[in-house]
Amino acid sequence: MSAAATVVAPPRALDAVEAGRRVEDLLDSLSTTGDQEVCAAAEELVRVLMDFYGAGLARIVDRLGTPADRGTGDGPLAELLDDELVSSLLALHDLHPEDIGTRITRALDSVRDPVEVVGFDEETGILRLRSSAEVGDGGGCGCPSTGAATQRSVEDALACFVPEVEQVVMESVTIDREPPLLQIATRPPAGTAGAGATVAATAP
Repeated sequence: MSAAATVVAPPRALDAVEAGRRVEDLLDSLSTTGDQEVCAAAEELVRVLMDFYGAGLARIVDRLGTPADRGTGDGPLAELLDDELVSSLLALHDLHPEDIGTRITRALDSVRDPVEVVGFDEETGILRLRSSAEVGDGGGCGCPSTGAATQRSVEDALACFVPEVEQVVMESVTIDREPPLLQIATRPPAGTAGAGATVAATAP
């Protein structure tokens, strides 16, 4: 067997949200055993590891985020903030240098279908959005399956960049259609050829 055939692909990296869910599942599994000491030790282990990695991330952010970078949005830290895994870890440890509004914008920019923010309630964690695609621009058919797919992609992006968002509500877009403008040409003097064909449009 050749050396190339023995190469094993590296395992897929978990994102912070998926890893958090996995940790919760494991803790729940331990709680079903009824051994309170084991459960308490497992929860303490998670807390210690969170504090340990959080302290390391805080130091990294402090070293990379120079005052000049914070003012211009440039530098190595700014580039890292576009990474979903890095952003999710920073948000998880309350170390993300951007506010919630900026992170919501960053998350929505990563979604293929354009959406815009209607409002965000920090107390309830409910984010209200609506599609910003105009009718007839090819942005979607408007069918329920398209809307559901858009909401799922939005929720996935927000889970990485803005874990503070607890619920996403997609509001329907109401388009007020204005009546078409009528352009009426001036009737030429009597006797001019084609006089009857000069009216471009008339009111109904």
